[in-house]
This record gives sequence, structure tokens and C-alpha cells, in this order.
Amino acid sequence: MSQSLTLRPIARIHTEFSEKFGIPRQSGLVEELSARIVLEPAYRVREALRGIEGFSHLWLLWQFTESRGWSPTVRPPRLGGNQRLGVFATRSPFRPNPIGLSSVRLEGVDLHTPEGPVLVVSGADLMDGTPILDIKPYLPYGDCHPEASAGFAGPDGGGLLEVSCPEALLERLPSDKREALLGVLARDPRPSYQSDPERVYGMAFAGWDIRFSVAGEVLTVREIAP
Repeated sequence: MSQSLTLRPIARIHTEFSEKFGIPRQSGLVEELSARIVLEPAYRVREALRGIEGFSHLWLLWQFTESRGWSPTVRPPRLGGNQRLGVFATRSPFRPNPIGLSSVRLEGVDLHTPEGPVLVVSGADLMDGTPILDIKPYLPYGDCHPEASAGFAGPDGGGLLEVSCPEALLERLPSDKREALLGVLARDPRPSYQSDPERVYGMAFAGWDIRFSVAGEVLTVREIAP
């Protein structure tokens, strides 16, 4: 007899990204990005986190809130959006069950906040407010496979751009946000199929509007404004 499965968010993550554009394509690519995981009221129990500080990394299972339905084939941005692959051969959000998986570094546990116990993590690739369905420890002896092949995604997730940003613009940002922004931009937030050097792109980051253009391997920041 089949049983239905009910999933309830146990937490929500708070990141610098209020929109999808600009979010790193995979977790761990921009380690300078800091985020907070706040447990839902029903799960704000300190005992539920007992021992978690002994792990350097965590797995997050989370819900794609922006996906609408599923497709058996998708167009991975990594391939320029021109080639279709099976959805189960990708990490596309257009899945039968809209569940994502990310590995993040655990930077600390704050047990004394108005929101209850909070996990501080880095390297997340999630939009602000994303529901977290589960948290599990990352085990290097079982979860790490250095010899694994990466298929169409390549061995390193793509090369880095050189980021040119005038100091006067960068200083508009709070000092603790600057390295994270530069790391995000170096990973090239654009879809792979867009390469117009004259186009100015915009992304929201930490409450700021970031405008930039890309010519060749150089990304130039044009504006940083609230």
C-alpha cells in the first residue's frame, strides 16, 4: 500500500540574493558568500543541533520555489541553452519533485538570537527565503569522490572572469560584502548564451543594484547603487 509523503520546511535561509539572477550556479563556488539558516518555530530546539558544530560542511535539501512543473528534457545554461539533456542528467529546477541539494560550509552556530538557534554558513547558492527541507552532515569519507567525472559540467565549473571595479564604486558597499560580490561576478552571472559586450546587465545583491558589462574575459562594474 502506497503512502503519501508530506514535506514541511524546517528552516529558511537568508542570503544576499532577492532574485535568481546572479546566484552562483552551484554551491561552494563562492565561499565568501555568507548566509543564515533560521529554523521554523516548531523546530527551534537547541537539542536538534547538538553535535552539529563538529562538522565543517553540511548538506541542505531545499525546495525550488520558482519552478513551475517538470520537463523530461531541459536546456542546461552550461551548454549555452542550445542542447537538450535529460532532466535527471542535470540539476535543473524543472523536476517532478522540486527539490534542490547544496553543500555548504558551517561557519558557526549562534544559539542566542531572537530567532532561536541560527546556523551561519558560507558558499550557499540559494535565493533569500528559500525553504530548507532537511539538514544533514557532510561526511568526507563517503560523500567525497575526487575521481568522479563531471559530464557536460566540466571539472571546475568554468573559468573565472577578471573583474574590474573602480574603488569608488566598491567602497559604496559595506566592507563585509565586497569580496562576496567580486567572487559572484568573477563566476560570470550571465546566461552562457549571452555574450553581447555592449549589453549592461543588472543584478540585485545584498539590497544593492549592481550594473556590469562583459567584454571577452573582463567584467567591468558600471554602477553600484542602493
